Amino acid sequence: MTLPEPSPGALPPILAPAGDPARPTQLRGIVLLLLAIFLFTLMDATGKHLSTLYHPVQVVWIRFLTNLVIVAAIFAPRLRATLATRRPVVQAFRGLTQLCSILLFFSALQFVGLAEATAIMDINPVLITLGAALFLGESIGIRRILGILAALCGALLIIRPGAGVFHPAALLALAAAFTYAAGAILTRVARSDSTATSILWSALVGTALSSLAVPLVWQPIAIGDIWAFLLLGGFGTAAQALLIRAFSLAEAAAIAPFGYTGLIWAGLWGWLFWGTLPDRWTVIGALIIVAAGLYVWMREARAMNRAAGTGAQ
Repeated sequence: MTLPEPSPGALPPILAPAGDPARPTQLRGIVLLLLAIFLFTLMDATGKHLSTLYHPVQVVWIRFLTNLVIVAAIFAPRLRATLATRRPVVQAFRGLTQLCSILLFFSALQFVGLAEATAIMDINPVLITLGAALFLGESIGIRRILGILAALCGALLIIRPGAGVFHPAALLALAAAFTYAAGAILTRVARSDSTATSILWSALVGTALSSLAVPLVWQPIAIGDIWAFLLLGGFGTAAQALLIRAFSLAEAAAIAPFGYTGLIWAGLWGWLFWGTLPDRWTVIGALIIVAAGLYVWMREARAMNRAAGTGAQ
């Protein structure tokens, strides 16, 4: 699938013109997001494997605990300074949304294919656009609203409520998309904090809250599964760091659409590890979601270009 309007080989219009000091920042944000999505899909694949063996709460708890240990070890000499934040309430809610997103998604993966769950989660770019309009004051018009509604229709096509293939767990992936979008918006709000501070707060909040529930579902971990839990924490820590940095460097609407690359990786991991491929309705729904997201993105790009042109006059 290609973006509409730009000629072959042209840069997407969201990128600033050559010579604009914002251009390198936008490009770095895009590259960091692409790397983050790649690592997140590896984390999701690992989480799907572990969630078939252990309760999702236990999987998520170890994911956050490993994240916390890694972050604490890295920033040990300046841990107190790293923990200091100008937005403690925002950081606390960020951690809560991240915990909810991961827990909901891993719970869905027990019953839903990785590609299907990822496709549903990928409505989050349009949700981020909607959230940026509602909470950050970014403009939104009827065309963007129609794009958001189209993405939701694509998600419903994948979920297919009322159809024989519908599984209630698909709704968990839909809820995970909303909490993920909320976390992305809060990341923008807390961008005055350093990346290290945001990561540390996420790890602390996620570990603390999941620790309250894990004793109720705990089961001994097999020695052969330790490597998978370590990978889960490592992938999650690296991906979260890249994601936070990406959203702190570039506007949310500018980089969010590149999250759609996760569909490719999720489909690949599902085929390689479980021998499953998404059915045609999932593919159609995913294409609608991507098309709607790219349409919203193009509208954002044009608005930004018009604003830049007006400001230059």
